Formats: sequence, C-alpha cells, structure tokens
Amino acid sequence: DIEGLGRVNFFIANSQFIAERIQRVYQREATVIYPPVATHLFSSQKKEDFFLTTSRLVPYKRVDLIVEAFSQLPEKRLVVIGDGPEMGKIRQRATNNIELLGYQPDAVVRDHMERAQGFVFAAEEDFGIVPVEAQAAGTPVIALKKGGALETVLENKTGVFFEEQSVATLLSALKKFERMQWDPALISRHAQQFSEERFRQQFKQFVEQKWKEFCESRHSCRR
Repeated sequence: DIEGLGRVNFFIANSQFIAERIQRVYQREATVIYPPVATHLFSSQKKEDFFLTTSRLVPYKRVDLIVEAFSQLPEKRLVVIGDGPEMGKIRQRATNNIELLGYQPDAVVRDHMERAQGFVFAAEEDFGIVPVEAQAAGTPVIALKKGGALETVLENKTGVFFEEQSVATLLSALKKFERMQWDPALISRHAQQFSEERFRQQFKQFVEQKWKEFCESRHSCRR
C-alpha cells in the first residue's frame, strides 16, 4: 500500500474522520466528499412509541450493547432489524420489550424508520449511512460520539450522543433524548445535504476541476 502511494494523484475521503486518518498514515491531504444516501426514498410519518436499530448483526456494530441497555428499560420498546452471526447472542439477551425481526426487505426497514420515535446507533463507522437514512425519515438519532456520526448528527437538533460503548452512557443518552423536543421536518432537511444528487455534483466538480488544473499545467488538453 505504501509502495503505491506515490502513484496516487488525489485522495477523496468519505468523511473528515477518514481524511484525518489518511493524513496521519500517508501524510497526504484528502478532499472530503460524503457518500450518496438515498434520502429521497424516505418521508416522515407520525412517530410511534418504539425505538429502532437496524444493522448486520456482527460484533463491531454493538447491537448487543443496545439490546442490553433496553433490557434494563422494560417500559421502552425496541425493534431490531437485521441478521448475522451475533443473532444467537442477541436473542439470549433480549427481553419481552425487545422485538427481533431478523432480515427484512428495504420497504419494511423504511417503514419502521419513518415511524420510529428514535434510531439507536452504537458502531464507530467511517461515515455511517443508516443514521442519515433515519434522519431523512425525520427520526432523531441516539449515536455513539465517534467516527462519521459526529459529522452527520447535529447534537440536540437531530440527535444526541453517548460518549462510549457502554450501557451506562447509552442509558444516560436515552434519558436526555426523552426530555427533548424534536422537529422531524428540521431533521429531514438536515439529511438532504447527504443526498445522491449532491454526491454526483460534488464528485463531478472535483474531477472537472482536477482535469482543468492538469490541462493548464501541461498547456494542452486531450479528452
């Protein structure tokens, strides 16, 4: 990887979190262009009295942490959508207030996102598309305060953060979440800055600008 570094003309990172990693490891600057999210597929419905998390059930997603936290909140309903190698472990921890739906088609996931009171996200991701989808549905997010979520969730406006992957900090964030008033329209508008159309425009502009700079440096341009 390092040997090939000199052949890379430009870096594009999918978040500032990754741009900083590129700088630290490669000593190269990267332009941040956020990934495309299909925000146009989501609309906000009347919110219902349940929380949602949806994910591939693998260890780093920490769905087990979310389930353990809600097992201590029997008055709160949690819906878990997704399947994977952690399903057995998660099923053992689930209490009566936690509904495990397993794998579901996209239409079912969207419907739950649009109706959920809040979306819970405990992974440290490079960017994290699913929390943006939840916000596109007007659903506020309870997210780990690390990784790309720091760039997509506006604290106290489109969601709240918990400091570390622990039950105690997640429970504290859920208490804070319940005390706040949320504006689904504002949350949905915020998510539009991560749309597919925005991605196409920014990527196109980046390529065109770099091609123009290359042409000017060579005093010629062949397409």
